[in-house]
Amino acid sequence: MAADIAIVVPVFNEAENIAPLVEELARVFAAEGRVWEIVLVDDCSTDGTWDRIRALRREQPRLVGLRHTRNMGQSAAVWTGIVGTDAPLLCTLDGDLQNDPAELPRMLAMLGSDLDFVCGHRVNRRDTLVRRWSSRVARAARKAVLRYDFADTGCALRAFKRGALSGVFPFNGLHRFLPILVAGNGSRCREVPVNHRPRVAGVSKYGVWNRLGRGIADLFGVAWYQRRRLNFPPVDRATAADPSGRG
Repeated sequence: MAADIAIVVPVFNEAENIAPLVEELARVFAAEGRVWEIVLVDDCSTDGTWDRIRALRREQPRLVGLRHTRNMGQSAAVWTGIVGTDAPLLCTLDGDLQNDPAELPRMLAMLGSDLDFVCGHRVNRRDTLVRRWSSRVARAARKAVLRYDFADTGCALRAFKRGALSGVFPFNGLHRFLPILVAGNGSRCREVPVNHRPRVAGVSKYGVWNRLGRGIADLFGVAWYQRRRLNFPPVDRATAADPSGRG
């Protein structure tokens, strides 16, 4: 049966966190009446993450495992998960257990006729002072250059309709700008406070310096695209029955 909801999780060298994450997601979504699936995307890990995913697949029929044959980065892994499922409703979160899966049902419930995309804001971040400071600087830069003031575009906790991705294309850095790109195509977005937890296993893949240079380049690249993107209005179509094209 096709899934109504897909929870996409990009992972890289998170072997110790895979089983607890899948168990927690299954527990959180146990009461969900719609069909759901977990899509784990291994970005060519070197620590046994893929072996753990394959073992869990035998125990959890709602789990889908996908693996890159070379390391491509978090944005690519997120996109692989999105195109690897046909579910009309999508959720994303990181695989390090710092994002709280219990937030996702609430975020999904907010989606409706007046809202297409819900993203999390880690109001009490369990990160180092340097990382919190760098995020504040990044927020100020995004607001100044892109004219959008999302507090925490780095938060991976998101729930959205597939249609919200209209006109969005994959690039390295997409995961940091997705709320801005979605808002830019006219989708209705909302940022909500979410719980954030300390990392208990594995190590962070990001530091200040390996984000700074990429972030600056991506910022101006996205600014160029936002100015040049085509947002098409509704189109009238002339038919044989109505040559005027007025419907």
